[in-house]
Amino acid sequence: MRPTPSIPLQPFLQPLVWLPADHRLLGEEGHQSPFLVLGDKYARALKQCAGAQPVLFPLADMAQIPALLGLVDGVMLTGSPSNVHPSHFGQDVLDACLPLDLQRDALTLALVRACRESGVPLLGICRGFQEINVALGGSLEQSVHERAGHFDHRDPEGVSLDQAYGPAHEVSFAPGCAFAQWAGGDTAQVNSLHGQGIARLAHGLRALGHSSDGLVEAFEIEGAAAFAYAVQWHPEWNCQENTFYRAIFAAFGQACARSHAGRKTKEAIATV
Repeated sequence: MRPTPSIPLQPFLQPLVWLPADHRLLGEEGHQSPFLVLGDKYARALKQCAGAQPVLFPLADMAQIPALLGLVDGVMLTGSPSNVHPSHFGQDVLDACLPLDLQRDALTLALVRACRESGVPLLGICRGFQEINVALGGSLEQSVHERAGHFDHRDPEGVSLDQAYGPAHEVSFAPGCAFAQWAGGDTAQVNSLHGQGIARLAHGLRALGHSSDGLVEAFEIEGAAAFAYAVQWHPEWNCQENTFYRAIFAAFGQACARSHAGRKTKEAIATV
């Protein structure tokens, strides 16, 4: 038998970004099966607007986080139909009809803390924004629209996706902050598709953007060694067509590229 020729592996030139998967039951009622799910729009935004390669680690657990972080150049916590379980911020579930994902919680809340400690670039979107706040000790409002003084931040029913992800309200940014630079001004119009929101901002987070009803819409992890920002809206939607959204992903991609270069340098030194 002729030996199979070996194929040399080429180094991956794009930064690798870890995205968590959602755990869902899919299929017809009575015939549902468990699936691990990632929204296409998140992976596509990373490829097209951040120049990064999305990667998944199915069924990764807390114990594997340090080793897996050593393989990637960034982490992006995506949005999801599910909410962070209220037990993580000392509350009972107020609406049993809303989807939850305890398996995702178990990974992502620990992953947030590991990113902060190891200096891995981190971007949080919607649920990911809320995960960062909860992981660092903050709390959430389970139904923002029921809170006096807040308007309804949920997406309207019975409309097209383009309408649902269209501009919904204005966000005002701290003058001169990263978001103001990416937006090209101190305000920007953003979409809004969330029911939960920030109640108590975690210690160590700095609010950088608020909607007109006072809800925190953007923050940074203070003193982070690398990119560490999160937003309540969805900049991944048609990010190529929105200069502000594209700038957020470009900045994240640049941070991941720096992380990638540093990781490759360490790997090269280790092989000498």
